[in-house]
Amino acid sequence: MNPLLVNLRCSACSAIYPADQLINLCTCGKPLMAMYDLAGVRETLSPDILKERSHSMWRYRELLPARGLHQIISLGEGCTPLLDAKSVANNLGLAKVWVKDEGCNPTGSFKARGLSVAVTMAKLLGAKKLGIPSAGNAGGALAAYAARAGLEANVFMPQDVPIANRIECEAMGANINLVNGLITDCGQIVGERAKSEGWFDVSTLKEPYRIEGKKTMGFELAEQLKWHLPDVIIYPTGGGTGLVGMWKAFYEMQQLGWIGPKLPRMVSVQSTGCCPIVKAFHSNQSSCEPWVEAITIAAGLRVPRAIGDFLMLKILRKSGGAAVSVKDEEMMREIREIGRSEGLLLCPEGGASFAALKQLKNSGFLTQEDEVVVFNTGSGTKYGHLLKDTL
Repeated sequence: MNPLLVNLRCSACSAIYPADQLINLCTCGKPLMAMYDLAGVRETLSPDILKERSHSMWRYRELLPARGLHQIISLGEGCTPLLDAKSVANNLGLAKVWVKDEGCNPTGSFKARGLSVAVTMAKLLGAKKLGIPSAGNAGGALAAYAARAGLEANVFMPQDVPIANRIECEAMGANINLVNGLITDCGQIVGERAKSEGWFDVSTLKEPYRIEGKKTMGFELAEQLKWHLPDVIIYPTGGGTGLVGMWKAFYEMQQLGWIGPKLPRMVSVQSTGCCPIVKAFHSNQSSCEPWVEAITIAAGLRVPRAIGDFLMLKILRKSGGAAVSVKDEEMMREIREIGRSEGLLLCPEGGASFAALKQLKNSGFLTQEDEVVVFNTGSGTKYGHLLKDTL
């Protein structure tokens, strides 16, 4: 383990736990966060040192829970491109629009980051069998990293999961269970089976280390922009680990002196068919009510309630950000438009982010001086079943 990893701290009640154990949630039922000796990190890591390192997210290993390269379960994740979307910026009258394309990760989505760290730590701390609920991409990522680590993967997915995700899990040797329900139903089953069958549950924010992989998106943004952050980050939000993780990265970089005090306005994007964060944000609630009858083509956004909802809502408000919902047909329209103007094949969640970009510009939230990063969280090649009838 990384000797600079001090402990785990509850994100709600601030209870402290040792980091050298397999653990899921705090006794209060809320997520745990990894805490580092940032003064020690400052002595051993700097932006200049990063220039000499190989291009993967593990270049930030002093700020990740496993530091020894021999311990890491990796497929080369991270260091995804940040692309200048000039035609989008010109059409909308914005100073700058970048696309952070997470579809270039192993297994084709940002989920690779979190599962690389989670599987690394699970193996390091003695787990043999892992369980996960997934709308698709997380299951494929777990299957791949568990295979590389020599661990058993048990993946629970809704019956209507994209076929590419199911095939991916099968090819990697995971045990696949299709559930007549949503990801929340899958999560309940995983929680029950984990107890009875000795699995370690690696559900979103129900263990402390997937978020550590996701936070590397924040490190990369800062490094790619020469330690200057954009005015706004637009992020499609299901479980919200990426949004929470990036905010954690920004805090750590501020403490290290790598970035200044100004942080981006964070925007959560959801589907009108499942938007609990949007509803809670505009209702001034501190947590979400479960969304009833969640329906959207964007499988990653079909999350009726996230365990980290209170964290997302705090970040949106503290950053002066926003929460936006878009229609499924708007997502698909943006996939067509961005494909033809920028040469990028977006996933539905990425399409949702670009639809939100237009909405935010039209509402006045964005001005012509703003520099914006839009996240495409996965490869559009996994969604041929949606694209074939609409393009």
